[in-house]
Amino acid sequence: MNGSAPTIEHLLRTEAPQVLGALVRRFGQFDIAEDAVQEALLAASRTWPADGVPENPRSWLIRIGYRKMVDLLRSEQARRRREQETGLAELAMREPARDAGPPPNVDDSLTLLLLCCHPALSPTSQVALTLRAVGGLATAEIAHAYGTTESTMGTRISRAKQQLARAGARFTPPGADDRDSRITAVTQVLYLIFNEGYTTSSGDRLTRVDLTQEAIRLTRMLRATLPADDAMTAEVTGLLALMLLTEARHAARTGDDGELVPLEEQDRTRWNRDLIREGTELIDSVWPLRRLGPYQIQAAIAALHATAPSPGQTDWPQIAGLYLWLERLTPTAPVRLSRVVAVAQAYGPERGLALLDDLNRTHHLDQNPLTHQRERAVRAHLLQMTGNTTGAAAFYRQAATLTDNHVEQRYLHDKADHLDPPDRR
Repeated sequence: MNGSAPTIEHLLRTEAPQVLGALVRRFGQFDIAEDAVQEALLAASRTWPADGVPENPRSWLIRIGYRKMVDLLRSEQARRRREQETGLAELAMREPARDAGPPPNVDDSLTLLLLCCHPALSPTSQVALTLRAVGGLATAEIAHAYGTTESTMGTRISRAKQQLARAGARFTPPGADDRDSRITAVTQVLYLIFNEGYTTSSGDRLTRVDLTQEAIRLTRMLRATLPADDAMTAEVTGLLALMLLTEARHAARTGDDGELVPLEEQDRTRWNRDLIREGTELIDSVWPLRRLGPYQIQAAIAALHATAPSPGQTDWPQIAGLYLWLERLTPTAPVRLSRVVAVAQAYGPERGLALLDDLNRTHHLDQNPLTHQRERAVRAHLLQMTGNTTGAAAFYRQAATLTDNHVEQRYLHDKADHLDPPDRR
């Protein structure tokens, strides 16, 4: 059958972790398998648009991946180091029991997530590798999520794969001693995948629904594997609730022309009430357990936004209090900046600007790679609220130069031009 480019792109993203899981399960060489899968995906992206998607795309990708893997093992660079692995790969290709026919009806995504969160890796490498191998994010997108350069992140991912190989990591569930820490790393991965999908780091689209939906799917899967009384269940449930409550606003975040619509101007009748209901029920189910973590607090904040009938009826004082609580648990630059917004909405823009100045003096939000762009956008908004339109326009323009998302760029420039048109400067 024939498929359009977006359909093929989504299919490849969905099948990639399953193909990688199949190769790792059969050969046990994650670093080589990941490279082989990338080669198979590239071959599919070149072949399928012209020839059509095969009847069994996963089997097709696994078969090509097997061949690419053997090619890699036979390469001059790998020949001296991996003679034994080459022999095993050739044997696997010849054994009927190991034929790449119809794969088992299993989903390897979660197992791959846990593998990538191996204790031999640093937390940053765990998240980066899983974003690449399971989330399907490009190296540049991962770099943006971490506020670093693409070359630095590429080196980090390459080293992470080498560390897994040296550690002899196997395609098996984690042990009891490191299970909770690896699940914590997995939740960080899923959170970053969702965030990259909700506001993309670059390009002409504000969002990537394929990423937000994949993050939600994997989080549902993770939650389903945990017992109800497990210590990690409440926080995983909070993460799922946060994603659903945030995704509920998706349809209202852009207008008919594709331009960004800020939260306070969104048509709330376009919000997905089913997602809001499910997300609210989830956070309500775990909040009384008093095992509160960062994701549950963020979900509670999202629920206050989602259930407010109008912007003016939003309980901003409670949101500001929740952000202060969240900041004590996770004192990061993005959390601190979000508290500034909540304080300004609850107690006035002057108080918000004073807090922003204080946080810049002590924590340098205006220089932090994760907040330097949004800090200027927030300052512009607060200045606009005080009536300082010239100052607001200048900071909107600064913020526009610091984002690679074209939708966000246009929004910020439009805000600036409305406040201070070019012909008046």
